[in-house]
Amino acid sequence: MAEEGLRPIIVKRIKKGGGGHHGGAWKIAYADFVTAMMAFFLLMWLLGSTTKGDLNGISEYFKTPLKVAMSGGSGSGDSSSIIKGGGKDLTRTDGQVKASDDPQVKKTYNLTAAKAALEAEENQRLKALKERIEAKIEANPLLKKYKDQLLLDITSEGLRIQIVDEQNRPMFALAKAELQPYTKDILHEIGFVLNDVPNRISLSGHTDSTPYMSDAGYSNWELSADRANASRRELIVGGMQDSKVLRVVGLASAINLDKADPFNPVNRRISIVVMNRKAEDNVLRDGRKIEVGDTDDAAGIGAAVNAPPAAPPAGPPVRK
Repeated sequence: MAEEGLRPIIVKRIKKGGGGHHGGAWKIAYADFVTAMMAFFLLMWLLGSTTKGDLNGISEYFKTPLKVAMSGGSGSGDSSSIIKGGGKDLTRTDGQVKASDDPQVKKTYNLTAAKAALEAEENQRLKALKERIEAKIEANPLLKKYKDQLLLDITSEGLRIQIVDEQNRPMFALAKAELQPYTKDILHEIGFVLNDVPNRISLSGHTDSTPYMSDAGYSNWELSADRANASRRELIVGGMQDSKVLRVVGLASAINLDKADPFNPVNRRISIVVMNRKAEDNVLRDGRKIEVGDTDDAAGIGAAVNAPPAAPPAGPPVRK
């Protein structure tokens, strides 16, 4: 009995752990699983409730997203009813190709009316220029003094400004291309005003029918061309842009102002034409190849070829 009282007493203490290395990680995994299942449920619900037309539109969107984003159209979200057969055609397979379903309105342009409107606007601009030059002539004592030698009118080519000779007041030195001082002043005033319109100009020199003969073969043709070019230089000195000049020609006595009297001093003149668009186009296409069927050009050439030659004047004095 004494030995049994000396037997040691062993107490076993059991330590309760928290799941070892697992801890609470299973809770996070379970939450992810529940979230995935919810997302899957929502996806299946959306697929089941979306019409076929909408699905096709979504498919087209992801095929060509840039095209749909820029132009919009009749793809995703265009159905007006979720019931099969309701609203618009829900079975369409075309992608989004236009911004709306409104019928396209075809624009038509009346070229004839547009051309007529441009011509009318251009005529108004040339008339305004004519009135301004006339007002400048009246306001300037120098120009008003030579009013009778300044002729302004509207022709088929545009606004024509003619500076003509008088018996006792010629524009140029006799039988030369040297401008008189007052002629230079007139051209300076006109040159500055011509910059107010975008139209280009044509210059032509004219003489009367008095023959001009010299030992070197210099004739009225050379004289009229030289006078036209001298006038061009003075217009530029007056402030006109050089690029506005499209044509400079000498016509001698081919086109007299006074047809009844070919020796009238008024036939000696400088003609400045502020050309309209049609006249400019005719000059710019000069010399182009004529195609078969171009009846207008062919008729013009035929008339020029078949025109009778002008009769030479009889018994005029000779310009030296």
